[in-house]
Formats: sequence, C-alpha cells, structure tokens
Amino acid sequence: MVTKIDRKAQRERRHERVRTKVSGTAERPRLCVFRSNNNLYVQIIDDVAGKTLASASTLDKEVKTKHSNKEAAKEVGTLIAKRAAEKKIKTVVFDRGGYIYHGVVKELAEAAREGGLEF
Repeated sequence: MVTKIDRKAQRERRHERVRTKVSGTAERPRLCVFRSNNNLYVQIIDDVAGKTLASASTLDKEVKTKHSNKEAAKEVGTLIAKRAAEKKIKTVVFDRGGYIYHGVVKELAEAAREGGLEF
C-alpha cells in the first residue's frame, strides 16, 4: 500500500533537529521563521527568558504585499530588521524553522541582512 508523505511532520522533525543546536539568548536572540500557505511570520525570541522581543508578518499594515511570496519576504525582512534596530538588536541566530534555505526563506534572510541584522 502506498502511503502519503506527511510533509508537515517531516518539517517539524527537521525543526526539532535544528532547535537542539540553535537557541536564542538576551545577547543573541533567535530569528524564527514560520511560513504558511498564505502568510509569512518572523519573530525575534529570547529563549532564556521565553519572550518575543520583536515580530513582523505579512499581516502588518506596513507590508504592502499580502501573500507568502518573495516580494513579501523582502518587505518582512526589512521590517524585522527595522524593528530589531529600534530595540537595539544587532546580531541574531537564524532559525529557518525546518524549511530549506531557498526561495521565500532565503529572500527574507537576505533582506534582514541588508536591513542591518548580522547572522
């Protein structure tokens, strides 16, 4: 019998594997990416304190593109870099969330780097 591959479960397994190595601190918080079919969400998280320091998504008013595509990823990346700069966060650890570093995730990371974040 042919069984269907559960892609969400595979992504979550990859994310757990990444999370064993990547953790955010107050000095170097974690930049976490979540990509749904419709939207793109990014958070800067201090895992020691369990606090979200900054967040951005395609649902924000500042983002003009309201989809989960490369143009929206660029806008969200620059927005999270701007919000991190307001909170005086310069360096972060990038957590790709189990997604491959390609397409939307890559565009978001490059836009955040151009906006001033170091990782």
